[in-house]
Amino acid sequence: MATTVGHYLATRLEQIGLKHYFQVPGDYNLQLLDELLKNDNLKMVSCTNELNASYASEGYARANGASACVITFNVGAFSALNGVAGAYAERLPMIFISAGYNTNDEASGRFLHHTIGTTDYSYQEEMFRPVTCKTVRILTAEEAPAKIDDAVATALRESKPCYIEIASNLADAECPEPQPKQFPRAWELPYDADAVEQAADAVAKQLNAAEKPILLAGPHLRPYGAIDAFKRLAEALGCAVAVQPNAKGFFPEDHPQYIGHYLGTSSAPGAEAMVDLSDCVLAAGPMFTDYSTVGWTTTVPNDSGYIAIAEDGVTTPEGDYTNLPIAAVLDAVAQKVEKNSATTEQYNRDDVTGEQAEYTPAADGEQLTRAEMVHQINELITQDSTLFAETGDSWFNGMHMQLPGGAGFEIEMQWGAIGWSVPSAHGYAVAKGNDHHTILMVGDGSFQLTAQEVCNMIRYQDNITVIVVNNKGYVIESALHEGPYNYYKNWDYAALMDAFNAEDGEGIGITATTAGELRDALRTASENTHRPVLIEAQIPHDDMTQDLVKWGKPVSAAIGRAPADKQ
Repeated sequence: MATTVGHYLATRLEQIGLKHYFQVPGDYNLQLLDELLKNDNLKMVSCTNELNASYASEGYARANGASACVITFNVGAFSALNGVAGAYAERLPMIFISAGYNTNDEASGRFLHHTIGTTDYSYQEEMFRPVTCKTVRILTAEEAPAKIDDAVATALRESKPCYIEIASNLADAECPEPQPKQFPRAWELPYDADAVEQAADAVAKQLNAAEKPILLAGPHLRPYGAIDAFKRLAEALGCAVAVQPNAKGFFPEDHPQYIGHYLGTSSAPGAEAMVDLSDCVLAAGPMFTDYSTVGWTTTVPNDSGYIAIAEDGVTTPEGDYTNLPIAAVLDAVAQKVEKNSATTEQYNRDDVTGEQAEYTPAADGEQLTRAEMVHQINELITQDSTLFAETGDSWFNGMHMQLPGGAGFEIEMQWGAIGWSVPSAHGYAVAKGNDHHTILMVGDGSFQLTAQEVCNMIRYQDNITVIVVNNKGYVIESALHEGPYNYYKNWDYAALMDAFNAEDGEGIGITATTAGELRDALRTASENTHRPVLIEAQIPHDDMTQDLVKWGKPVSAAIGRAPADKQ
């Protein structure tokens, strides 16, 4: 039997576990959207612009494991490119679908609208190729099934975005029906068991010979399905466990072995000292950049005591083992290690909790401060919530919050695009549903980039609380390099909710300038699960974390260092 290209695509999206897709309409993709709407098991989520749609899709993939974004040709796709690149950097499988030109136009020699004025229309695919793991252009209905399957399978296998371009006049063209097909993820693929055992033997040998081993969780544990395997290894070994900032939440923070995030001089209290003390650091799913090494001022252990179990294989002082699944290696190592809780015991003896200032709640009438704001937001987090921390000082505020067991934490530290969090948190909330509370902490400057998507939080009745930290400027940029360009026109952020509500919305906007006003606002947020609450938290511009200062100066120095021939 026959179906249509659009129906075939919708069926595959449903089969890989999607319940929603994000879209912005344009004249090239209208037929495709009509076809997708015929699948009652997929819900269309509309976005205000293509950049926000790609960010929302990225957030959905964080919660759901995969996502889809449907955009129009050129003017839509290029706007969405930043979000697709972010998903690639963060290792998130997004099925990015763009409409293409009508197949009758390629040989006509005529110029088309929404193009750059050439008759070669392949350049869009070429531009997306570096930020996707697979690109396909569907120019005949007969080739659609194989190309769609290939792109989707590659995205799920590699945990990265794929690109599917469908000609505007083929969405309702007939093609063969979808046949049964498996779309395995990276950790579900066959692997060489003997090679895994050999690598595990080498890793276990080094861990068992160490006096003070420590484990470091990295962000690639999630895309390669290794979070649970990492925990099993940690409990088998018994040593202290630290996490990279973008792996926060991957190991339970109420676990007795957890010692906090590791970020050089901006680490959780005691974490940097424990890593430095260790004679064997095993990093699982790590990603080291100038950000995560504080401008290359922090180096994770010397070569003789460092093991990496990463997406491209296992690295030990004795040799490398390539193309091995992270989860399988971690589970194999867990069967071979001997208990060694030396670093856990050392951390507990050091009593690093005493290094942290005692918190005394501020009186209701006191001016709101950053520290007071952070403590109050932390109390809002439960096991059924996820905290999003936008790029900037929100990173460091979020890193130091204590997550209860089961709570999630999301940042975009690899790509680091400001404005990402607003639509991404919306996509995440759509995926999680109203039984889960999404909490977003975003700076005022970042918020101004993508604020429009709050209207869709209202439209789709997200269970979300947006805390806009109004400190009147790009504080992270000021920490890196001060200048007049770090300041912009202030908004009445809470009042935006009235504009976005219009005649049918029920979003709530609240301004908090004192500790008491924030308490009341957060109480309101906790009581409203079917309408978003936006809280404008006003704090002084220079009220920033010391971690941002300690992190920002070395990072800025690394970015601005002179050419090699001038040093």
